[in-house]
Amino acid sequence: MYPDRVVSGMRPTGAMHLGHFHGALKNWVKLQSELPCLFFVADWHALTTHYDDPSIIETSTWDMLIDWLAAGVDPSQATLFIQSQVPEHAELHLLLSMATPLGWLERVPTYKDQQEKLADRDLATYGFLGYPLLQAADVLIYRASQVPVGADQVPHVEMMREIARRFNHLYGKEKGFEEKARDAVKKLGGKRAKIYNELRNAYQEQGQGEALEQAKAMLDDTQNLSMIDRERLFGYLEGSRKLILVEPQSRLTESSRLPGLDGQKMSKSYGNSIALREDKDSLTKKIRTMPTDPARVRRTDPGDPDRCPVWQLHLVYSDQPTKEWAAKGCKSAGIGCLECKQPVIDAILKEQEPMRERAQVYLDDPSLVRAIVADGCDTARKLAQETMRDVREAMGLSYS
Repeated sequence: MYPDRVVSGMRPTGAMHLGHFHGALKNWVKLQSELPCLFFVADWHALTTHYDDPSIIETSTWDMLIDWLAAGVDPSQATLFIQSQVPEHAELHLLLSMATPLGWLERVPTYKDQQEKLADRDLATYGFLGYPLLQAADVLIYRASQVPVGADQVPHVEMMREIARRFNHLYGKEKGFEEKARDAVKKLGGKRAKIYNELRNAYQEQGQGEALEQAKAMLDDTQNLSMIDRERLFGYLEGSRKLILVEPQSRLTESSRLPGLDGQKMSKSYGNSIALREDKDSLTKKIRTMPTDPARVRRTDPGDPDRCPVWQLHLVYSDQPTKEWAAKGCKSAGIGCLECKQPVIDAILKEQEPMRERAQVYLDDPSLVRAIVADGCDTARKLAQETMRDVREAMGLSYS
């Protein structure tokens, strides 16, 4: 019905670190060459937890965009924009809130989890409770078919699907819909119309999911339909309503958890991170002073790689011969900890070298980043406005 499209965003809460790169940005770089992608800075989302001190948001926004570009996100392949510069996000969020049950928000697993983790902040606000609904608006407004997420975010995407389904059920009604849908079926041509009706009956009468997918694929391949007729036929497959909002699918990202300097998950709040564009001397010092296996008190003491945070970095950055050398040398005390750390330092510096080079272009001329974002906001807003025209019309708010 609508073209496949990927949407994802990040909150601007500080400099990107290597955990962000391995956990998300590498996947973004891969996706941008496969499908149309929209990547946005979720600055409104940053306010859900930093509403009392938003001073970091603007600086972090531009720093984060440079980090994305440094990591290889390509503005000629993907659309980069800032959430607050597309006000339709807020409008859809408001309209969705009118029909979203309160219990749906309260049952999101991350709601209570984040309240416990951020117990030092006053999060008894609607903004924090409504975070998943704004997140849904961010995706639904672009009729995205896929959302790249980790396993912990799958419930958020499931909620997006429920919200889209409820919206379509409430507002996808159209006067004379069935008659208009049957007229649209005739426009498919005799053979295709017959197949469409057979598949529709197989799905609605026998619950054959495969028949539904075959019918959708056939409609995707049909070129002689207007957008409104296409909407009607997709809706007619499943009932008697138009599909105004698309139910997105989760696209699980490969688990690429990069440990921090202390072996825990890399996080700025833990003070164990390596910035995406860390200065060479600072990076070297951080790795060289990393804790190692506590059993290795002296150079001659053998160690256990599984108890050493440095080994976890070897698993990410070292090739097989280097890993074998490090493991053998640690267990036999054949190498010291500083020797063991050097290949990791070299590998991270090598990974960061092209990032620093790409970033320098934008650091030398910040207007380049602003131009990329201005173009991205224009592109995103046009797509958002198309959806909002349909949403307003469906909700009786189109007064033209």
